[in-house]
Amino acid sequence: METKAFSNMKLFACNSHPELAKEIADLMGVELGKATVSKFSDGEISVSIWESVRDKDVFIIQSTGNPVNDNLMELLIMVDAMKRASAGSINAVIPYYGYARQDRKAKARDPISAKLCADIITAAGADRILTMDLHANQIQGFFNIPVDHLIGAPILAAHMREKMGTNADDYVVVSPDLGSVTRARNFAAKIGCGLAIIDKRRQKANVSEVMNIIGDAKGKRVILVDDMIDTAGTLCNAAEAIIEKGGAVDVTACATHAVLSGPAIDRIKKSPIKEVVLLDTVPIPEDKMLDKFTILPVAPVFAEAIERIYSDKPVSPIDNYFNFLRGAL
Repeated sequence: METKAFSNMKLFACNSHPELAKEIADLMGVELGKATVSKFSDGEISVSIWESVRDKDVFIIQSTGNPVNDNLMELLIMVDAMKRASAGSINAVIPYYGYARQDRKAKARDPISAKLCADIITAAGADRILTMDLHANQIQGFFNIPVDHLIGAPILAAHMREKMGTNADDYVVVSPDLGSVTRARNFAAKIGCGLAIIDKRRQKANVSEVMNIIGDAKGKRVILVDDMIDTAGTLCNAAEAIIEKGGAVDVTACATHAVLSGPAIDRIKKSPIKEVVLLDTVPIPEDKMLDKFTILPVAPVFAEAIERIYSDKPVSPIDNYFNFLRGAL
């Protein structure tokens, strides 16, 4: 990425992922804006901006992961503060967009919380959203403002291609459920290997049961691909099934968002998964880090995207991450 003067840009961070915000700022050669995000004694969130943002292009970096509601409110209040401080434009950089799985009515009287969150972020005063790997692509349409949607798969695919070398025939990409088939198919095309699918029936929330394996994984090294790992039930059940029923040699899992809630860590520890490759869109606490985890950075991609948005350049070429790695964009 070219070094440029960003005289009219301000980068700010809330509390969800300050390390990622600092990495992005360092790559861009700018300082993070001076702001304090804290809580009053009664739990209300307090935001103070300690420098002028008048007529500036402001980028607020905040994932809305755990604690989801606190992080969402921090973002909303900072967006409102920027609007009232006469910022020229307000860009919400949300590497992980919480509530994304509540994107439709699965049963009668369900809310569509992903749409509600889009509405309140827009109402707060955001002019643009920059995010990565929404759970469903159609969530982009929930916003009435521009959404730049980055894809994490090319980063994961670049890592796997380097690991595979010239042995692509030994590998197969497996979708852990029917909802991830398109994502897995695209991933398989990127790294040049076959595709298999696990047909899973979910009995209730956060509990999954593996049913059938569609495709051939016998004697293969399996790459399980999903957009996130939450409780890891789907992933671990898929890994066990693909080895026991499918005859796979070993299993590597790739996912963008490391939500890792509830029993996820224990399940991954006990699972036959050899390696879990994740992106750092949300921070992983030290007590949840495992030797199995390989964490890849997203800061270079977000830094490039922010520069392109600021410079009025297209963001879509970043999806060709292999060219991005070679500096060809």
